[in-house]
Amino acid sequence: MSELILIRHGQATPFEADTDRLSPLGEAQARAVGERLAALGTAPTHVLHGPLVRQRRTALLAAGAAGGGWPSPQAAPRLSEYDGDGLIRTLAPLHAARDAEFAEQVRAFEARRGDGGPERNRAFQGLLETLAGAWQAGDVTHPGVEGWAAFRSRVRAALADVLALPSGSTVLAFTSGGVIGLAVALSLDAPDAAALKLNWRVKNGSLTRLTFGGGRLSLDTFNETAHLPGDLSSWR
Repeated sequence: MSELILIRHGQATPFEADTDRLSPLGEAQARAVGERLAALGTAPTHVLHGPLVRQRRTALLAAGAAGGGWPSPQAAPRLSEYDGDGLIRTLAPLHAARDAEFAEQVRAFEARRGDGGPERNRAFQGLLETLAGAWQAGDVTHPGVEGWAAFRSRVRAALADVLALPSGSTVLAFTSGGVIGLAVALSLDAPDAAALKLNWRVKNGSLTRLTFGGGRLSLDTFNETAHLPGDLSSWR
């Protein structure tokens, strides 16, 4: 049997102009991941990361904190997150133009754009959950934004690549919450709606472990955060 450990990237910068980089907290979380895996004696045979800066940087910092000995991290484009920026910048205005309740959520978030506290995060989360649900259902689409079906197919293909690796492999995959939520839902044969619900619960720098072999993928743990004490804990 083999093991796949899905690792969410460290905290990024979602409310800044450049959303695809690690914050100082995100860099600390990435190092904590490497230290934790080293302390557990994890010896990966493959280290993969998605193409986003926050995914690649997390992998590199974790590998350094582990003290060396890991294989060189390799880019795996299928591990990229769904297009969150596309959802907000392109799909949100389209959905707001035809859904009054969602338009009100957008206004509530915009009213708190200058805030730095939890109320802004709550407003954004509510907006994002509504929008992602509409995107998943195919109610709002745009040719420039990857659709749910394409995203689902891409993640399934990424998992198929992993399942094809030799028996006894230990794979670290540095990716994002949407990919992790969908991978867990697929391993459980859960409905698509469960993937988004799982996505919202995945913390930055968390570990999700799955066993694979013989074409099967089985969930062992979800969203491990023992290596991330209070000052290192974040959802976004």
